Amino acid sequence: MIRQKRIANLLLTLLLWILVLLIVVPMAMIVLNSVKSVNESAVMSLELPTSIHTENFTQVLADKKIFRSFFNSIFLSVASATLSMLLSALAAFTLARNRTKGNRIIYIVFLLGLVVPVNYIMTVRVLQTLQLINTYLGAILLYTAQFIPFTVFIYYGFILDTPKTLDEAALIDGCGSVRMFFKVIFPLLKPVTSTAMVLNLLNCWNDFIVPLYFLNSSQKWGMVMMMYNYFSKYVSSWNLVCAAMLVNVLPIVIIYIAGQKYLVSGMTAGAVKG
Repeated sequence: MIRQKRIANLLLTLLLWILVLLIVVPMAMIVLNSVKSVNESAVMSLELPTSIHTENFTQVLADKKIFRSFFNSIFLSVASATLSMLLSALAAFTLARNRTKGNRIIYIVFLLGLVVPVNYIMTVRVLQTLQLINTYLGAILLYTAQFIPFTVFIYYGFILDTPKTLDEAALIDGCGSVRMFFKVIFPLLKPVTSTAMVLNLLNCWNDFIVPLYFLNSSQKWGMVMMMYNYFSKYVSSWNLVCAAMLVNVLPIVIIYIAGQKYLVSGMTAGAVKG
């Protein structure tokens, strides 16, 4: 029995190391090739560069399109994540505190958004009718609609664990419904709020579909679409492509590290309730 457990632990450890290598090796390759010369980077190997070429990053950052795409991604990600967080928190609070039959049906409809695929043809027609195609507002509303089902789901379970006596005490003290939510309940939702913000920021930053179909102007593209075109333009200069990849990845890494401690607690708290 003990021997079987040791073998199982050894196999699990080996599997985890393989998964780590699948992530670390490509990342190390990008980092190393971002500071190589054009000829050295063409091989795309893990060999150390003969000399460090920091001018690769200088050349990438000198491109004004990179900066515009960088700030486009920041604007779209922050606006979409913030709007979806606020709307989802309010919706989840209402559904969790008033568990009527109608509200439970509405909650199930939200959950369907987790599994039902987006009909992009009809979405394009709707945005065209509303004259929101190729606009920042249209992209933000579309991202918000995509993020709301999951965000409502994680807020809902967390709010169920929040005592209703807090609501009653706040109302007795003279708080209105809106003030009670933002002053009493919302501060208690910090773990799940951080989780929602981090995950939605990452999903929006890494998204390729919405810019491809709904933002026809390159002036409004984020970093992912810019990287797609950057690869086509500098397909023979892998050093520049890898340098641009690192510029794109850096904000994602910073966001993940900053919100890492909230991810597990926010994802698991109250998740089994409904």
